Amino acid sequence: MGPAAPAPTGEPVPTRTFREPPVPRTQPPSPRTAGSRGEGAPPRPVIDASWRRVSRDGVVPGQGTESERLDREVLEGRRRTSALREVLPELGRGLAGAAQSAGQVMIVADAEGRVLWRSGDRRTLRLANTISLAEGAAWEERATGTNAIGTALATGTAVQVHGGEHFVRVLHRWTCAAAPLHDPRDGELIGVVDLSGPRSTFHPAALALVQSVTRLAESELRLRHLESVEVLRAVAAPLLSRIGGPALVVDPQGWVAGATGLTPPRRLPLPGAPGDSVDLPGLGPCAVEPLPGGWLLRVREEAPEDGDGPGRIVLDLTGGRRAVLTVAGGAGGSWSARLSPRHAEILYVLAVHREGRTAAQLALDLFGDASRTVTVRAELSRLRRTLHGVLDHRPYRFRDGWETELRLPSGPGDLLPASRSPLVVRGRGACDSLSP
Repeated sequence: MGPAAPAPTGEPVPTRTFREPPVPRTQPPSPRTAGSRGEGAPPRPVIDASWRRVSRDGVVPGQGTESERLDREVLEGRRRTSALREVLPELGRGLAGAAQSAGQVMIVADAEGRVLWRSGDRRTLRLANTISLAEGAAWEERATGTNAIGTALATGTAVQVHGGEHFVRVLHRWTCAAAPLHDPRDGELIGVVDLSGPRSTFHPAALALVQSVTRLAESELRLRHLESVEVLRAVAAPLLSRIGGPALVVDPQGWVAGATGLTPPRRLPLPGAPGDSVDLPGLGPCAVEPLPGGWLLRVREEAPEDGDGPGRIVLDLTGGRRAVLTVAGGAGGSWSARLSPRHAEILYVLAVHREGRTAAQLALDLFGDASRTVTVRAELSRLRRTLHGVLDHRPYRFRDGWETELRLPSGPGDLLPASRSPLVVRGRGACDSLSP
């Protein structure tokens, strides 16, 4: 394993052989005909969907898994800047020892499916080299077909892939279990944690173990973030006490550490590089000054030039997992915000149904269950506070009188690829017809 990986400890997974679940196929010649030739059980839905995606991407069962690896300098750069580095000790304690004992390897990959670190049994590490399961290699679906790392990235959910469920034939002797890891500061997917090894080494609880360890790692990131906000709050208090007008101190992700002269939301949609000034929803133009660990935002009290007239809303979903809302005009000025996966789903539903949706209708669109109105109302409450002035309610809809544009990706499979919302799933098959 690369630098910064601790000496792992943890409960070993037993190395005895367990009976494996039925393997759907020994060879996936065509996802379109999967399960139709009597060669075993039909593929699980998550596997069938993955086979279809990789077929569209041009992956073929007979290809290899080799990829152009990142050179050492680029790999080290990704390691240094990855939030995954902060939780390597937790991942190592939870999984590296288990992988070593069970004859498996632990893989930590970034959000693009590039292997950043690996650790485990020496013999299995050598076997992993033969399939390019090595540091710097690409394991997204479009590079190596259906596999736990790539499929977890594509779906945003934990997944185990058994033997013949792998699309590429050379992986049929392997089983892998992976879970995505999100940054609790902004909800962004930052990578995947994986256990891989020969099929005979896998314990039935392997996937549950990986999920538990990733949840612990996310909890550690959340705790560190709360501690950093407390440090920033201590810096902000004396500074804000000397400022006459409305002002806020926020961390790089927009979480508010302190304010004076106004009642702020818990978090603001702050651009990644705000510059000297920024327009923010509910605040309008703000002067920006850097602070250790965050930013000081001074609200400019002059009336904005745009007034309070109609504006324009653009929901841009062309970036796959990166969804951006841009608002131009109105009392809040012009601003852009990157959306969390759930908020992107909600705004997509409202962009498709311009007439608006009730809480029950949104629950059906998002979860396939009209009874989940409490969850919907809580999400909409947070979203309306964050995107001040953009949404109306009764029913929930984009602001009346404003122009709204929905920008969709060119490929149906790229429409919010991690979403399992029923409306989004239907929309993937009709991207072009949904364009405004």
